[in-house]
Amino acid sequence: QVQLVESGGGLVQPGGSLTLSCTISGTIFNYNVMGWYRQAPANERELVATLFSTGPTNYADGVKGRFTISRDGGMNTVYLQMNDLNAEDTAVYYCNVREFGRGGGDYWGRGTQVTVSS
Repeated sequence: QVQLVESGGGLVQPGGSLTLSCTISGTIFNYNVMGWYRQAPANERELVATLFSTGPTNYADGVKGRFTISRDGGMNTVYLQMNDLNAEDTAVYYCNVREFGRGGGDYWGRGTQVTVSS
């Protein structure tokens, strides 16, 4: 059974940085996409960044140049490096893994809170 656990959230001042981690337990398909999403109060969950197992990445317009998604070689952990944070980045951040292929799953973590405030 695949489980995702996020960590690294917290309170940070505007202009600061945080690195989120998502630890993946269980075995996932080799062909997959890992991603970070976020949801602010009263807003819908939105895409932040994705990383395909084949390499390509994708970022929301509002985080391009500030956020970087990466993973370890064993695909056991996915990271989100966040720089130059601002109040609009305040949200609960969720990790997601979607598997491609027959029987592939779509897994979510429970989220980690990021608050940007002075």
